[in-house]
Amino acid sequence: KERANPMKILLHACCGPCSLEPVRLLRAAGHDLTIAYMNSNIAPADEYARRLSTLRAWAAGEQLDVLEGAYDPAAWEACAGRVGTAEGDPARRKARCRACYRLRFEEASALAAEQGFDALGTTLSVSPYQYTDVIREELERAASAAGVQPLFEDYRPFYDEATHRSREMGMYRQNYCGCRFSDVEAATERAERKAQRAAAREAEAAAHAEERAAAETARAAKKAERAAYDAKQARKRAVLKALREQERDGK
Repeated sequence: KERANPMKILLHACCGPCSLEPVRLLRAAGHDLTIAYMNSNIAPADEYARRLSTLRAWAAGEQLDVLEGAYDPAAWEACAGRVGTAEGDPARRKARCRACYRLRFEEASALAAEQGFDALGTTLSVSPYQYTDVIREELERAASAAGVQPLFEDYRPFYDEATHRSREMGMYRQNYCGCRFSDVEAATERAERKAQRAAAREAEAAAHAEERAAAETARAAKKAERAAYDAKQARKRAVLKALREQERDGK
């Protein structure tokens, strides 16, 4: 169902897979969209190019224009990079992400104002691994300062669908957010999850081994009990046989 007031929207996009659902939903609402790829956070340069190439290939099929901002890793390092840490400190990590969002949204807001867009949106809120509240705050701050309407939408409920669709389409799907810190953090988290899964498998195997050992012990005990019973019965039969033989001999 189309909205009564469709807008000309500049949609900041981090990659192709995260753009699928926001574009679908905003187009369904009747808006006119242009994609803005402004992501100096992405490292290394070949990763940046690969994500842009994936986005452009999909956008061409959707008849969507993609505007690329300047790729300036040095500016990102001076802004967000100096805040970041690869040590996994949640407070520093959130501060780094805020600085990163701010830099990219300010760049996108300036372009939106310059080219007469009505509003600025972003695909970043698709990911459940991002700081959604901070994304909203920084989008609203940057857009408002540039005189552009901020259009924040929480797209996290559509993450699974975006994942499913992008896999079906054979899109390149990155395994970290984009910056050098997130690459290290994601690799560390994957290693931790792998170690946890291995530990869980070992614990399960140990539990099964204990169960098998207990079952074997129970079978051995039952077998010994049966053997003892059989031996006792055999002794009884031997005694009865001896008594019967004595009776016969005594007659």
